[in-house]
Amino acid sequence: MGMTVLIVDDAAFMRLRLKKLLTQQGYDVEEAANGREAVEKYQAIRPDCVLMDITMPEMSGLDALKAIKDVDSAAKVIMVSALGQQAMVIQAIQNGAKDFIVKPYEPERVLASLSKVLS
Repeated sequence: MGMTVLIVDDAAFMRLRLKKLLTQQGYDVEEAANGREAVEKYQAIRPDCVLMDITMPEMSGLDALKAIKDVDSAAKVIMVSALGQQAMVIQAIQNGAKDFIVKPYEPERVLASLSKVLS
């Protein structure tokens, strides 16, 4: 069985795009549409890695990152966000994110980040 990746993004097309990329590479993919859902899904499935958007309704990616880290301090979370949010990037890394990918991203960048974080 492949590695499981939880994709968290409020934009369905972004989840779809990432899911297609990752399933083609042999990853098992689960999805969540916001931070609150991400925390619930994380607890239920314990994925190998989480790819999480920062800006989402209900619960931000930063808050969800903290909540997931509270549940599992070894959680591997990669934050994904639009350009120009350097302060949030720094905050995410300080809160335990393993990497950061800027949108719009190159598929190779996502795969390289996952490979690095999961190895």
